[in-house]
Amino acid sequence: MTTTRVDRLVTAGTFSLDGGTWDVENNVWIVGDDTEAIVIDAAHDAAAIEAALAGRTLRAIVCTHAHNDHIDAAPALAAATGAPILLHPDDLPLWKQTHPDRAPDGELTHGHTLTVAGTDLTVLHTPGHAPGAVCLHAPALNTVFTGDTLFRGGPGATGRSFSHFPTIIDSIRDRLLTLPPETVVRTGHGDPTTIGDEAPHLAEWIDRGH
Repeated sequence: MTTTRVDRLVTAGTFSLDGGTWDVENNVWIVGDDTEAIVIDAAHDAAAIEAALAGRTLRAIVCTHAHNDHIDAAPALAAATGAPILLHPDDLPLWKQTHPDRAPDGELTHGHTLTVAGTDLTVLHTPGHAPGAVCLHAPALNTVFTGDTLFRGGPGATGRSFSHFPTIIDSIRDRLLTLPPETVVRTGHGDPTTIGDEAPHLAEWIDRGH
C-alpha cells in the first residue's frame, strides 16, 4: 500500500489584473499516491504538470481562487487528463476574465471534503484575496494549502479588484489560525510556513492594514 504524499512543482508565467502584468512563479501542489492524485492550482504549464503526474489518474483540478496565474493551465490540463476543474462559485467573475468560453466543471463549497488516495481534504472558504478563495485542510498530512490567502509573513495581497483586507483578516483568524499550530502552510507562491509561526503576528497584520 502506497502512502499519500505531497509533491511541489514550481511553474513560471505572468499574473494580470486591473491593467497590470507581473512575472510570477507559482507553486503547483500535487497530492496523491502512486496511482491517483489531485492538482491544486494548475498554473502556467499544463505539460509540465501532466509530466509531474507521471501517469497517475488525475481526480480533480482544484482552484484555490481564479486569478489568472492560478488557473491559466487548468483547461488544457483538464483536456489532457479528463479531470474536472473545481472552483468556488464566488470566483466565477474572475474566472471568466481568463476563460470566458470554458466554465469550471464543479463547485467548491465550505466544509466539502475531497478524497484522494484515502486522504481527506476539507474545503475552507477564505475570502479576502478573492471572493471565492479557498484553502484545503488535510489533517492526516498535517498541512493546509492556502493559495494566496496566507503566506510566510502575512496575508495575501488585497490591493486590487475583488479583494478586501478586513475580509482576509477575518478568514485567516477564524478559519486558519484555529488549526493546530504544527500545521504546515503550503502557499501559492514561495516557501511553506506553519500556523504556529504565523498566528502570533495577527495583531501586527491588522495594524499594518489600517
